[in-house]
Amino acid sequence: MAPFASRPCMLRCSLPISPASKYEGDKVMKCLRGMSLWFCSFIFLSLLAFVPTLYAGNDVLGEIELVGDTKVEKSSGVWIDRQYVGYLHELKGAKKLLLLPGEHEIAVRQDGYMDFLQKIAVRPGEKQVVHVKMEKDPRLQMPQVTAEIKLDVIPRRAAVFVDGLFIGHVGEFNGLGRALLVAPGKRRVLISLPGYQNFETEIELVANQKSTIKTTLVKGGSVEGNPMGQPDSEEK
Repeated sequence: MAPFASRPCMLRCSLPISPASKYEGDKVMKCLRGMSLWFCSFIFLSLLAFVPTLYAGNDVLGEIELVGDTKVEKSSGVWIDRQYVGYLHELKGAKKLLLLPGEHEIAVRQDGYMDFLQKIAVRPGEKQVVHVKMEKDPRLQMPQVTAEIKLDVIPRRAAVFVDGLFIGHVGEFNGLGRALLVAPGKRRVLISLPGYQNFETEIELVANQKSTIKTTLVKGGSVEGNPMGQPDSEEK
C-alpha cells in the first residue's frame, strides 16, 4: 500500500501560487513581449533604411560593356587601371564591369595581337559600350621548334602568363590538340585570378617535350587581381 500513499503526499507538498506572485509574473511576460515587439520594429525599420542606401550605391557606379565580334576578342584578357579582371566574354551578368565615376584605362590583350588600349570617362548610373577590335601583331615570330605544356588547372577561367606575357585563360588550352605551345628553354609560368592566390612555377623544356602543370588555385588573394600590365611584372 506504500506506493499509493506517496501520491497524496506529493499533492500536499506542492506550494500554492499566491495572487501577488501571479500578478508579478504577468507583468514580466508583458514586459518581455513589449521588448520583443520593439526589437522587431527596430530591425524592420533599419532594413527599410538600408535598402534605398544599397540601391543608391549602385546608382553611383557606371557600367562598361566590352563587345567583341570574334573568338579572338572574346577570349582576350581585360585590364582596368592595370588590374586584370578576367577575359572579355565572361564580363557580363554577375561579373559585369561596374566602376567608380572618373577616368579609367582599359587594356585588352591577346597573344599574337596588338594591345587594345582606351581611356574612358565613367559617369554615375550610366552604361557605356566599348567595341573591341584586335589587330595582329606584325612583329610576331612563331618558333619553328616548340615544346608543349598541358594545363590541368582549376578554375579554368584563370589567366595564364608565360615569361610575364599574357597568353590566354586556362580554358583555351584544355582538350585534345589545345595544349600550350612554347619555345624550348626555361619558362616561367604564372596562373592568376582575382580572389585567388597566384600559382607560379618554372619549368625547363627541351624541343618536342610534353609537360603538365596541374594545380587548384587557393582562394584568398586580392579581389582586385594582379597588376600584370607590364611584361616584366614580378607580382606574386
